[in-house]
Amino acid sequence: MSGVDIFFNPKSVAVIGASKAREKVGYAVITNIIKSGYQGEIYPINPKESEMFGYKVYPSIDVAPETDLAVIAVPAPYVASVAEACGKKGVKGLVVITAGFKEVGKEGLALEKELMEIVDRYGMQMMGPNCLGYIDTHTPINASFVARPPIKGDIAFFSQSGAVCVAVLEWSLKRNIGYSKFISMGNKAHLNEADFIEEAAKDPHTRVIAGYIESVEEGERFLEIAREASKEKPIVLIKSGVSEAGAKAASSHTGALAGSNVAYDTAFRQAGIMRAKSLQELFDLASAFAKQDAPKGNRVAIVTNAGGPGIIATDSVELNDLKMASFEKETVDNLRAGLPAESNVYNPVDVIGDAGEDRFRYAMEHVMKDPNVDAVLVLMVATAMTGPHEIAELTVEMHKKYPDVSVVGAFMGGETIDEAFKLMSDNNIPAYTFPEQAIESLARLVKYNELRERLQRQTEVEEFDVNKEAVASIFKKVKEEDRVVLLGSEAMQVIEAYGIGSAPVALAKTAEQAGDLADAMGYPVVLKVASPKIMHKTDVGGVKLKLQTREEVEQGFIEILENVHRYLPDVLVDGVEVQKMLPQGREMIIGMFKDVQFGPMIMFGLGGIYVNLLQDVSFRLANGLNREEAMEMIQETKAYTLLKGYRGEKQADIDGVVETILRVSKLVTDFPEITELDINPLFAYEESVNSIDVKITIS
Repeated sequence: MSGVDIFFNPKSVAVIGASKAREKVGYAVITNIIKSGYQGEIYPINPKESEMFGYKVYPSIDVAPETDLAVIAVPAPYVASVAEACGKKGVKGLVVITAGFKEVGKEGLALEKELMEIVDRYGMQMMGPNCLGYIDTHTPINASFVARPPIKGDIAFFSQSGAVCVAVLEWSLKRNIGYSKFISMGNKAHLNEADFIEEAAKDPHTRVIAGYIESVEEGERFLEIAREASKEKPIVLIKSGVSEAGAKAASSHTGALAGSNVAYDTAFRQAGIMRAKSLQELFDLASAFAKQDAPKGNRVAIVTNAGGPGIIATDSVELNDLKMASFEKETVDNLRAGLPAESNVYNPVDVIGDAGEDRFRYAMEHVMKDPNVDAVLVLMVATAMTGPHEIAELTVEMHKKYPDVSVVGAFMGGETIDEAFKLMSDNNIPAYTFPEQAIESLARLVKYNELRERLQRQTEVEEFDVNKEAVASIFKKVKEEDRVVLLGSEAMQVIEAYGIGSAPVALAKTAEQAGDLADAMGYPVVLKVASPKIMHKTDVGGVKLKLQTREEVEQGFIEILENVHRYLPDVLVDGVEVQKMLPQGREMIIGMFKDVQFGPMIMFGLGGIYVNLLQDVSFRLANGLNREEAMEMIQETKAYTLLKGYRGEKQADIDGVVETILRVSKLVTDFPEITELDINPLFAYEESVNSIDVKITIS
């Protein structure tokens, strides 16, 4: 046995720091393991005791029998020596409950590094330190110090915060939500969220993977594991501690727009992870996925005794990209015949406030057998005529009768609905207090179906004929000159080497050379100052447009150098770039910003000078980007409307834009030293695309 498995199938467990004193963590851990019904051997370790709760106590791990797993609950200064003893003993897994490591500062960080060196040296696996422990309800084992264990179920939950673990557990007990695994990761010094997702994905007792994280370790490995896991099981995560500060220093348009929150949204989406906005939503979704399969389609019917909430639910259906089901004529006729004249027999079906169980039954029967209905929301407000428990019983009965129709409940009220919620939960029907929660959960069920289908059919990343040697040579020269920003002419050579269309450009050192280059290219031309220190050339008079003659070019060359010297007297200029001026196209932007967690991110959107103002952009990770996802990037923006043809314009070369995105993705993947890249604008024509201005920064 090896890897994370050791925590969930140990033949023996030692609790180092086990105690008879109720106020000690070691007491909670040892008693929780015993009470959990764990069937393996239990070895309490405490030099001051000889017997504990009917078990022999050993003074140290050295003299205890061989053991698979050790739970450590001793003060931080002693943890390293205990871990060393465990390594020598052949212990395979450690759960370090103890706090006082990197979370407390420099001294704690040193202790954690020492602990990690020992863990690595002996090839052990470790949870923590600074964690609550973990629970597997199916093994069963409760190696934690929680006050009350979770209900047995099929949600695997992990959390970076022990406090969140405690709060979630107490809340879940009230809501009758059960878990297969319940894991506190603590400082994640060794095992992290990727390891636990991988383990939960292959666990036959787990149906849904849920988690609370504040950071992601090993970003690319995390995404690779999550992408595979999402093909089989839904993953719902809440990510807190998001800050945009990391993007503020970025010099490119892409970097300025790609904050860390965007990076997480993008990464989660491409890996098939559903991101929750709150703990409430996290468990609304996890509960929905644990109890029901996704609806076969997105057509929703609503049966309610409350007109206002029914309208709110209808709005929520449309806001969440679902569709209100259109009933067959026979369904409408039957509803009209059997419901009061005041009832609404279309969708939402309002059985009105004085409805009893019989009227709800009649409406649900006809609605659920309609072939145009994929899912039903049973929405009720408790009245003197309608009891929540009897409607819950009816909902369970109807769901069993029509199992192909997904059902969710929204029962609005106070304590009167608790029993109804439990009944529906016990019968695998998600139940919510408000209709918006129910509809949002339904929408995520539908969305996950789409995500899983996309992941399962995911095509291979395309290969292109490129000239890597040319790019490597340019980067070598730039580094030798102790620069990180490429000149415009160098950047254009880089993208040309990767088969990306561009307007011809060359660097001139003198006015006469600029004239020669312009003559060779043909007029009109554009002049741009060439300096890695000047990012926004127009602001310093460093650009001349629509030059038609050699004389204009030579004069423009001189004026640009004079302007730059006046505005930025201390900035060295490498010369002036001469570029063939192309006809106006539809202006797009393609960029790349390197995220610290997940690597290069590709951006697409409307280009030109208003890109930061309009922010009409979409993002994807470069790693694994395929043609389908590149096309989706374009379709998510208003730029797509322009590319398709607007007000009589013909369609632009959308395939060419897609290919440019893919070629940029390959470039930044092949050369990880590229930290920022902007092609802005990229002109899209009817039959081609061309880069007009390119910025590249390398590390």
